[in-house]
Amino acid sequence: MAKSRKRKKRVRKNTNRGRKWLVVLLMAVLLFLVVYIGHQIYQHYQEQQIIEKRDNSRQLFIKEIAPEAQAMQNRYHVLASITIAQAILESDWGSSKLAANYHNLFGIKGSGPNSQELSTKEYVNGKWIVITDRFKVYPSWDASIRDHTQLMVNGTDSNANNYSAVTNATDYRTAARALQQAGYATDPDYASKLISVIQTYQLNKYDQ
Repeated sequence: MAKSRKRKKRVRKNTNRGRKWLVVLLMAVLLFLVVYIGHQIYQHYQEQQIIEKRDNSRQLFIKEIAPEAQAMQNRYHVLASITIAQAILESDWGSSKLAANYHNLFGIKGSGPNSQELSTKEYVNGKWIVITDRFKVYPSWDASIRDHTQLMVNGTDSNANNYSAVTNATDYRTAARALQQAGYATDPDYASKLISVIQTYQLNKYDQ
């Protein structure tokens, strides 16, 4: 009888130990889940804050350059949506060195004292390469927009009608394709990128 009781006590002790370990394990798992979920929520919150800040910055950029783009459209018939979309792509929302330091939104090249030598990427023979060239310097983004419009209206030195299809376009899709066909950019996807930016940010509302 004594041995049987001792065995029962040992079984109870082992059972209690097993339950304690199970409780500890469950608590550890629960703590891990709480920390993990909390971290995921905080990370998601941070990502949302970054996205919201980025979106606000982009909207401010659009609002800043839209009035001059519309003024140029009213005078010279270059669609504001195209001007804004080009500024976005060429300057990376006004953050590129060329745009931020020299107010050149469109990567327009130039020479003389009102120009700056910088490196840029161009698509040549089926691949992207880095080249060094001289680019125009402007006193403001508005001045850059006005000069871009004059380029569209007056064309290049070799072809005064180079961008006539752009200025004659009545919708942004036609204008975007005309820009690419005229050789404004070396990027083979330039027209589709312009169209995508215009549609994403509903820039065609500025054409009204």
